[in-house]
Amino acid sequence: MSTLSASPHRLRRAEFELVPAVHTPFDAQGSLALDAVAPQAAFLAAHGIQTVFVAGTTGEGLSLRESERAELAAAWVEAAAAHDQRVWVHVGSNNVAAAAALAEQAQAVGAHGVAALPPHFIKPGRVEDLVAVCAEIAAGAPELPFFYYDIPALSGVQLATPAWMEQAMACIPNLGGVKYTNPDLAGLQECLRLAGEDRIVYYGNDESLLAALALGAHGAVGSTYNFAAPIAIQVVQASVAGEIERARLWQFRIVQLVRAIQSHGYLAINKSILGMLGLSAFQDAPVRLPLRSPSSAACSQLQQELEQLGFFAWLAEATA
Repeated sequence: MSTLSASPHRLRRAEFELVPAVHTPFDAQGSLALDAVAPQAAFLAAHGIQTVFVAGTTGEGLSLRESERAELAAAWVEAAAAHDQRVWVHVGSNNVAAAAALAEQAQAVGAHGVAALPPHFIKPGRVEDLVAVCAEIAAGAPELPFFYYDIPALSGVQLATPAWMEQAMACIPNLGGVKYTNPDLAGLQECLRLAGEDRIVYYGNDESLLAALALGAHGAVGSTYNFAAPIAIQVVQASVAGEIERARLWQFRIVQLVRAIQSHGYLAINKSILGMLGLSAFQDAPVRLPLRSPSSAACSQLQQELEQLGFFAWLAEATA
């Protein structure tokens, strides 16, 4: 687990950590279902999860009103406290001032860190501009570590993350690190070199977790860790033990799982797996436009396909 050191924005790394990018629960009318957060936190704690990432891509953060994002952050901080879990809150927005205000609110309710993807409509065109954006957002929560959320496939911001990190380290005093959801593994290595002992680089592509482990990533943030954390833990444990073939086996199972979900439209249906695992609030799992909520028939079909694939048997094996 990564913990805060004596300085409020410095981080001390103890071991590789899996961080679910948690789903946001909605009721049948599409409103926040905040009473589902506490069972969600308990479910994750039972699977060894110590930190959560709230209102990111998987959590449909940019489909929420700013007031809802603040309410969701507060609900997670309260629920996580019962399990000694840490809460990173995504605050990114196309409006930089709004993102800074969300960061301030996250700090006020007791979050442990904030993260932000860059503005993605009017995009920063230079590394210097991206640093300035992040500095303003980070200043909204000066007592918390700030993470840049690098996800070029969705943000469209293709600026070099190592160059950003080098400049940001000099002018963002509460820089915690990077959530690196970027297929450029060379850039990942450069960021890891720059991070030193005080900053964390989380990796964000679940299907290549093993590669990130081999390169020395400090942790991973991803959607599958909501419902398949025991499988990913097997990847980590086998890698640490030097059992490379076993690590490859479990990693390929994550690949198979992701491919099966992708065949149904990944973001729109993957939260329904929580319903399959006993979290009733995620049964049929409503989402918000522009995503389309899956039908009960589609969720049932996915469950059958996952059974045939062996997913539920893998979970049982991983937790035996």
